[in-house]
Amino acid sequence: KHAVYHQPPNGARTPSAAESRTIPTMSSTARRPQRLTTSPTSPSGRTMAANAVIVAAAFVASRLLGMVREIIIAAQFGTSPDYDAYVAAFRIPDLLFLVVMSGAFGSAFIPVFGGFLGRGDRERAWNLASAILTYTIAILTVTGIVVFALAGTLMRDIVAPGLAPEQQTVATNLTRLLLLSPLLLGLGAAAKGMLEAQDAFTLPAIAPVLYNVGIIVGAVALAPAFGVYGLAIGVIIGALAHAGIQFAGLIRRGARFRPILARNIDGLGEVARLMGPRIIGQAAFQINFVVMTNFASRLDESRISAINYAYQIFMLPHGVLALSVSTVIFPTMARQFELGHIADLKATLDQALGPLLFLTIPSALGLYAFRTTIVQTLFEFGSFSAESTQLVAEALGYFSLGLLAFAVVEAVTRAYYAMKDTRTPVITSVATIAINIALSWFLAPRLGHGGLALSIALTTTIEMAVLLVVLARRIGGLGFDLYASFMRMLVAGAIFAFVANLLGGPLARATDPADGRSISQIGAIVVTFLAAGATYLVAAYYLRVPELRVVVQQVVGRFRRSA
Repeated sequence: KHAVYHQPPNGARTPSAAESRTIPTMSSTARRPQRLTTSPTSPSGRTMAANAVIVAAAFVASRLLGMVREIIIAAQFGTSPDYDAYVAAFRIPDLLFLVVMSGAFGSAFIPVFGGFLGRGDRERAWNLASAILTYTIAILTVTGIVVFALAGTLMRDIVAPGLAPEQQTVATNLTRLLLLSPLLLGLGAAAKGMLEAQDAFTLPAIAPVLYNVGIIVGAVALAPAFGVYGLAIGVIIGALAHAGIQFAGLIRRGARFRPILARNIDGLGEVARLMGPRIIGQAAFQINFVVMTNFASRLDESRISAINYAYQIFMLPHGVLALSVSTVIFPTMARQFELGHIADLKATLDQALGPLLFLTIPSALGLYAFRTTIVQTLFEFGSFSAESTQLVAEALGYFSLGLLAFAVVEAVTRAYYAMKDTRTPVITSVATIAINIALSWFLAPRLGHGGLALSIALTTTIEMAVLLVVLARRIGGLGFDLYASFMRMLVAGAIFAFVANLLGGPLARATDPADGRSISQIGAIVVTFLAAGATYLVAAYYLRVPELRVVVQQVVGRFRRSA
């Protein structure tokens, strides 16, 4: 649930002669930049593609482990009222985490901190880190006390007013217990940013895995005795491990922390200026999920749980594709902007968006076509019934319509942050709250909880369109080659969608757990997915989609280097 994925910029450096031959420049006549043929490198010498593979592998491990976590939880709780309360209880702690700690240590703090490190000024860097850490911990502590006192009112009147009185009590108690998680995960987010500012990706990659392990321990060892409270204790254990391993890495790298509440710390004013809009933007993102929970609680039991399971599945391809790519391109674009190389920034974004779109289109269409098979194969055990499968599959189908928009927003927003523009994404995010409320109010009575998932998908699509239009005007378009490739991808995607939807119904019937489970069902899934995927690749080949070659070269290259 807590997606800690902010990637800081590193200190700027001048491209080498070899890189200058592969990175386009923009003259006063603003000629269109060519697309990159090789990957930019970080200050550590590792290519952007190599860093992307590390981060993507971490996301894969974390998301897969997250799926194991959800499978275990589903078997024990299904879409029960108690699990509704557990999901609702996360909304306020998530809001605190995203707003206070993630806002401070995302796009606001890390560019300034990375700038000090890039200039070799470690003393100022760690003084700034100590001051920001002190202020945010103090703010979280005070805010946590207030929320602890008002938890019942917030749950009853804002977060989930439709829950039954018994579940309201459970959700309130869980909210109070889970208030420890924003502090611990926030410390982990801070450490992640400081490590990645120094091109240290390994520990930040391991930390989310440990977080999921902690929740799994709670689900397996504690939940049988303590119910959903055992799950919450597992969250605290995982959050503690998430922060602990990263701070241990910082200490080994010579980090120096001390409590500082002074206001004359170098860089503190700039961080405050950048942080304000970012906090509002993060709040807007989380408020949209509070809105979704509020409306879902008014529909019927199990709807909050169903939306949550669907969102967890939806986030697997999103994390592997969009978050990994966006995390790695951020520092590269930030360095290019600091050097005034707008054409280079544009080319980096172009290079990232091409493969991202190429892989996201079939992922979104596949989630929709095979939604029932995916849900029943993953979750339909124990307390998770066939009715639960239908509820989750319905929400997943609507969520999948927004996967492309989620991916593009993730990447494009990083371009704004690299250009130190937090205001444009924030204004757009705030506007989406009103749009989401209006769409939820209109769609929920007509489509139920599926309408709430559709509202998020449509809202994000509108956000994507606005951000792309503004960014294109600012940097001179996104490149004709990218637009041409995208149109070819859409044609290949249409062919894929036709085949996948033909296969989706028969596959769902063949893998129905009511008829028992067997190895042949897994074989049917593998063969069907491979056949549908091959359709997309063959179509892309004959349509001459250039991203096909780029993706194949990256995969083959990584395989050869690991062999």
